[in-house]
Amino acid sequence: MPISDPALLRLRQVYRVLPEVHETTTFGNPTWQAGKKTFAVLDRYQHRPCIAFKAKPSVQRLLCETSAYAKSPFGAKHGWTLVWVESRMDWRKLEGLLIDSYRLVALKRMLNTLDGLRAG
Repeated sequence: MPISDPALLRLRQVYRVLPEVHETTTFGNPTWQAGKKTFAVLDRYQHRPCIAFKAKPSVQRLLCETSAYAKSPFGAKHGWTLVWVESRMDWRKLEGLLIDSYRLVALKRMLNTLDGLRAG
């Protein structure tokens, strides 16, 4: 994916404010980690661009009732979910889901820092 990809730029905006997040590359894809744990990947599946993220099983079930989301072929049983990258994405909703994904893997100190930033 080219570095100027709008989804990549938007993801970087979301994640730059989260404590102890870093961007890396796994299997050629931009990947975001909290510490050593992955919580989002900009990927391609079935020749379509997508963002893979972690979700609670109940959230995953609800999301996958719509055509915009699907269970990830890798790790679906652990909550990994795909959202198809399209021009009319609901980025506000997605940002909340991506922050929730971070919360699922972040250490307590990271969450305390995040909550402190949001309160202040």
